[in-house]
Amino acid sequence: MSTMAMSSRTVPANHRPAPLTYFLGFIFALFIGILIFCYVITKRTPLIYLDEHGKPVSAEADHSHH
Repeated sequence: MSTMAMSSRTVPANHRPAPLTYFLGFIFALFIGILIFCYVITKRTPLIYLDEHGKPVSAEADHSHH
């Protein structure tokens, strides 16, 4: 195979990725950022226990009354 035929199959050095690649990279980074933000906020907040009806219960309450 000639050198000309081989070079026509290679990707040029100045080839840039498609705009969709940048957009998907941005979406991926945004998703990871949201996950990290939610993790940090969740670690800061105190736990709130709920009863069977969705009402808050104090953490000191005894749960053995079932």
